[in-house]
Amino acid sequence: MKAGFPENIILFGDDHWFDLLPLTFTRPICELRVGILTIREKWEKYLHGRGSFITQDYLAGKFPIQIENDNILINSTFLPEKQLVNYIFQLRQSEALLLGPELIAARMSSAQFQSLSEGKDELQNLKGIDLSNEKGLEFRRITKPYHIFLHNGHEIIQDFQLITEGKKSESISGTNRIFGKYPVFLEEGASMECSIINAHDGPVYIGKKTKIMEGVMIRGSFAACENVVVKMGAKIYGPTTAGPGCTIGGEIKNSVLLANSNKSHDGFLGNSVIGEWCNLGADTNTSNLKNNYLPVKIWSYLNERFEDTGLQFCGLIMGDHSKSGINTMFNTGSVVGVASNIFGDGFPRTFIPSFSWGGASGFTSHTLNKATETAEIVLARRKMEFSEEDKKIFEHIFLNTARHRVS
Repeated sequence: MKAGFPENIILFGDDHWFDLLPLTFTRPICELRVGILTIREKWEKYLHGRGSFITQDYLAGKFPIQIENDNILINSTFLPEKQLVNYIFQLRQSEALLLGPELIAARMSSAQFQSLSEGKDELQNLKGIDLSNEKGLEFRRITKPYHIFLHNGHEIIQDFQLITEGKKSESISGTNRIFGKYPVFLEEGASMECSIINAHDGPVYIGKKTKIMEGVMIRGSFAACENVVVKMGAKIYGPTTAGPGCTIGGEIKNSVLLANSNKSHDGFLGNSVIGEWCNLGADTNTSNLKNNYLPVKIWSYLNERFEDTGLQFCGLIMGDHSKSGINTMFNTGSVVGVASNIFGDGFPRTFIPSFSWGGASGFTSHTLNKATETAEIVLARRKMEFSEEDKKIFEHIFLNTARHRVS
């Protein structure tokens, strides 16, 4: 910890929060996971502080702001890099780091935050330091959902070094076959037997109390966070992350499951981002490449139209609490909102609004009460509570996405 540097970190996301829907319907940008850690957890570790949030009004009850006498404001679309972190450590009171006109970070007093909350443009009074022309300074950002899987490989390597530095891996059973130039690290309580690990292209991180069952084949980079289960015979191609509490199986490539979601059975998931509390039924498959090999278009909530990603590979983006039935097929570049239930044969459309119920043959509106009831049951299975704040967030999303649904 740098002497005299504030411990209080306030993370904001500006208008890019809309670009990251549906993943940000239920969270601030900084609560997105890329690599092993969430963006907030990364900044907390690099800056040796604790984070709070500037976010949408309806999310603020669950994700409150904490203001102290001396604060570091961070644009959470930026991922921390050592050189950028060093610039932030050099900030003095009332100074800001900029990328052209865009704010990266600032050091502000509680009085300055009070002025901001009163609608005054306090940022104009900060001394701006523009990093646009700094040589060798890389900026990695999360401003679109697919940036999560695009940056996942780099972030697994960065987070792996950050988490395991100075630590020793638990012993790895001799029943496993491990090879490659990158390390394999097991946290306390993790178990792995009779698996094949290829670490030529990236490290493999196995979190606390995580179980890698027999016959699993992994090509790094790969991160299984705390309390993850990888089912027998799974085929994992990196860079892939299974967030805390996930259960995964079948074939997965370059995908991120944020937390507490299940893809337990056979079926392919590629170049995808899956939110929290989702369940992909047996033999759910995602297409990640168009038959004509052209760039993939996906739905933009900000502009309310399909937009070109420039990517040849892009699979499924799914918001929290959504589910797919057995044998569900998702076409290339599918976007599914929050608390939707997709089932039946054929390919459903590639934009499925929040609280939708149905499939290729058509959709109806999922009722708020039924969706809430399901969420309560799902969390109760993990001895967790779907809180009153969660219910308010559900209600806000339900009401504000109604125009997208066909009754």
